[in-house]
Order: sequence, then C-alpha cells, then structure tokens
Amino acid sequence: MDHLIDLDTAPGIRLWAEDQGASDAPPLLLIMGAQASGLGWPDELVSLLATRHRVIRYDHRDTGRSTWAYDDHPYPLTALADDALAVLDALGVTRAHVVGMSLGGMLTQLLMTDHPDRLLSATLIGTGALSDTPYCHPDGTRTPPGDFPGIDPRIMELWSEPWTDQGREAELDRRVAHWRLLSGGQLPFDADYFRALDRKVIEHTGHHRPGDAHGRADQSGMLRTEQLARNTVPTLVISAPAEPVYPLPHAHHLAQVIHGAHLVEIPGMGHALPPEIHKPLAAAILDHTGPS
Repeated sequence: MDHLIDLDTAPGIRLWAEDQGASDAPPLLLIMGAQASGLGWPDELVSLLATRHRVIRYDHRDTGRSTWAYDDHPYPLTALADDALAVLDALGVTRAHVVGMSLGGMLTQLLMTDHPDRLLSATLIGTGALSDTPYCHPDGTRTPPGDFPGIDPRIMELWSEPWTDQGREAELDRRVAHWRLLSGGQLPFDADYFRALDRKVIEHTGHHRPGDAHGRADQSGMLRTEQLARNTVPTLVISAPAEPVYPLPHAHHLAQVIHGAHLVEIPGMGHALPPEIHKPLAAAILDHTGPS
C-alpha cells in the first residue's frame, strides 16, 4: 500500500510515506540517513522485513517526494525526529519497532530517549552515539568520542567537491563512485546494482539534484548521554567491519553507552546496503524484534 500523506510538521511541509506488509502486523519504521530518500532502503530488504512486519519507509523533508523548502522553512536536525513521529501518527501507529541508519540512527536515539513509549525496539546501523562518554577498550584504556577514527578521507574529499549539473548520467556516475567508497571494500562491489538503485531514487524524486539541507541544519541539542545510560528500549547495534563513515569503535561505543544494548556483526558490511547483506541484516533485525 502506498501513502502520500500531508503532515502538520511545519508550515508548508509535506512528507511522502509508504508501507508494505500486513496491516495488522507489528509496525516497523525505517529511518534513512542524511539527504537520503526512503527508497534508499532497498526493496529486497524491505520485502524480507515485511514477512513479519508492516514496514514503513518515508522521505525526510528535503529528500525524495517530500517538500524541499529548507531555505523558506529552516529547521534543526531534531525536527527530523519529530517528522518520524508524525509519520507514525498519520498512519495510526501508536508504537513501532524503529530501524535507523546513519543520521537515521541518531534520530532513532532521539526517539528512544525522548519518546520511549512510542518504540517497541530500536536497531542502530552505521551511526554514532549521542553520548560524550568515553569508549572503554578491552585493555581498560578510554578514548573520548572526539578521538575516534574519522570518515575515510576519500569520502570527505568527494563530499567537499562543489556540485555542478552535468546531466543525469553524470550524476549517476558520481553517486556510484560514492557508493563504491561507502561500501568499504570487503564485499564485491556491483556498480550496476547501485546505479539502478539511484536511478529509481532519481525517478521517484523527479530530479537529480543532490540536497544539502541536512548538512546546513542546526545540529545543536542532540546530546543524550544520561538518557541513553538509562535507556529502556530494547536496542540492537549493528557492527559493520568495513564501515568507512563510523568506523570502529563507534558501534562498540554505542553498545557500551546505551543501557541494555546488544551488538551483532554483519560480515563485510560497510556504510551501504548491498544485496549480500540483506538476508543477514534482515535476520538480525527480525531476531531482535521478536518471534513471528
């Protein structure tokens, strides 16, 4: 079932959302990363999760078919967590399992700490902790989060290049090169797969311009150190050994600072969702969300 819904998240803002699976199945909300359409969650992965859940994916504002209006309606990043709740409200969902990737994982942490009554469980993928507690290494030494290994410099270089419109196919070339770096290099890279994924996203969006609103949005007010230490939401942290954006020890740090969290490694995974990891990732999520 496909829903285009009008949400009162801010004046002039409309969000696109879609759900798949039985309407009476336990809801599972997918929250994508910065500047990423909900279609960044691959159809194959959504279908695997929909065997047991009513799976909801949506476009953040300034992505996909949702309203692009940051310059007219600027907002803090925390507003994107409010949008996630608005999607659930619009679809009549009181409580849901929530899976967040990258920025989506940070938004999920905001929901866990600010609205725990709305979550059945949380799964965090490719993200950092909203905590300033140091990471405690197995040898007892401690590393502040600010001293963790940074983003792959090749990715930072790509992100820093000014964008110029050279046409849709050139933009697809750029996005595939981006996916190659995000994938991390441990699994074979299928350029055709990622080109088809982003071609679908572009067709869904209606243009091939990349967005930058989330990078410009106010990032203050995100820290939740004490609240995460008191967390009551069952939490799964996915560890990706090839992760180039949030490399280790980010995932292990998440599992330490979030009370009750547990860690599952997906072999070969980076900061992308290629076909090779769909089944193991879905299996980990479904094991976490409970029996059928």
